Amino acid sequence: MNDLLIVDDSPEIRKQLKWGLAKDYRIHLAESVTEALSLFDQHQPQVVSLDLGLPPDVDGATEGLRCLEEILKKKPDAKVIVLSGNEDHKNALAAVDMGAYDFYHKPIDLNEIRIILERAFHLATLEEENRRLHLSAQQSGNDYSGIIGQCPAMLEVFATIKKVASINVPVLILGESGTGKEVVAQAIHQRGIRQGKPFIAINCGAIPENLLESELFGHEKGSFTGAGNRVQGKVEYAQDGTLFLDEIGEMPPLLQVKILRFLQEKVIQRVGGREDIPLDTRIIAATNTDITQAISQGDFREDLYYRIGVITISLPPLRERGDDIELLANYFLRRFGQEYGKKIRGFSMAARNGLLAYDWPGNVRELENKIKRAIIMADQPMIAAADLGFESDEKVDAAVTDCDQEEKAIPQELLQPVRGMTLKEARLQIEKTLLVQALEDSAGNIQQAAELLAVTRPTFYDLLKKHNLFMPGQG
Repeated sequence: MNDLLIVDDSPEIRKQLKWGLAKDYRIHLAESVTEALSLFDQHQPQVVSLDLGLPPDVDGATEGLRCLEEILKKKPDAKVIVLSGNEDHKNALAAVDMGAYDFYHKPIDLNEIRIILERAFHLATLEEENRRLHLSAQQSGNDYSGIIGQCPAMLEVFATIKKVASINVPVLILGESGTGKEVVAQAIHQRGIRQGKPFIAINCGAIPENLLESELFGHEKGSFTGAGNRVQGKVEYAQDGTLFLDEIGEMPPLLQVKILRFLQEKVIQRVGGREDIPLDTRIIAATNTDITQAISQGDFREDLYYRIGVITISLPPLRERGDDIELLANYFLRRFGQEYGKKIRGFSMAARNGLLAYDWPGNVRELENKIKRAIIMADQPMIAAADLGFESDEKVDAAVTDCDQEEKAIPQELLQPVRGMTLKEARLQIEKTLLVQALEDSAGNIQQAAELLAVTRPTFYDLLKKHNLFMPGQG
């Protein structure tokens, strides 16, 4: 059972939360900053519920923000959920900018709080498992070259890497540009019997056709104009090691025949040469093209496909990897923060929402580049949305503020269907209706819909799940 620290000066709220959550978590209660920090040191909870109005500043937020700052100093990856009143929205946003995981406006609905807590614990557990797996892998010499991921598709990738690394068969890696195909190829190489031997990569789509053959197989002196010396090709340089053929789907037909011959007979001939050169080189290939379609169109040899695709690994696009987006973002944040000597604590709420809402056409490579640039350009301890190239935090805050002013008056048309219901039934019905309207008004854009209701994107997803509503990207 997980530890949950609840920090609130109200005995009624502490009692309500303890009563409602005691079956799910080990509850620790504090009513002041001093008591909260003492309990935090003692139990090291993954998640904290924090009221901003703590003594002696119960009408302000100085003590709550101080408590948040101290907790994050002790454990930067702690998930702190800030509780505040509707009138204290500005301080709640300030807390998120300082590194709080989420905020929730009182009065408390146990069902909603429970969902938010479940997601916070889920993410905290994923991060902890990811760190533990990579630490264990590094200590045992079986790491995955820095590949980060916990979604089912990536766990399947890790399992396949482990199985094929020590078996000398060709591997074909499929995936969109930027999904990490070369990193997976390196992981296979480093975990196998060819570890320590050459890993040679060549991009078949980046070299002109008239030069690619020489790059791959080398050439003899005088074999063409300008060939003043004998030159070894990439295949020879990969002797006893691994040759990674990136974007093999763009390889010209003539070279496909030569690669097929090498895979079948384990010999090559240099351009202009007649001598068969035996080589022991493992082939790992990758492509972002639809190989099946390329075969049907006559652009790729079917027999070569069966040779290089003895084992096939499919890498999922980043937009389909769920919580991995936050895992990767935090990983790159720590890595580049250390590399560039920048003390960046985390992402603002708007930045985090932007990361989750973006489609990532460039996948992991694009995420890495965006965060690297953001860390270099950031002037504040938190990465802002604008640093990542998304809509600025100020625009998001303005939209939220406008929504706060409008939400006080419930439209009369929402009240008509709920007459005769209990208060709880009515509240759930109105909540569901508002969710549907927000999705319609934002044309299905989750980030915009969340802003319309003045909640974070993770909270909006949790509410969709609570009401069993259709989520974009899911059936």
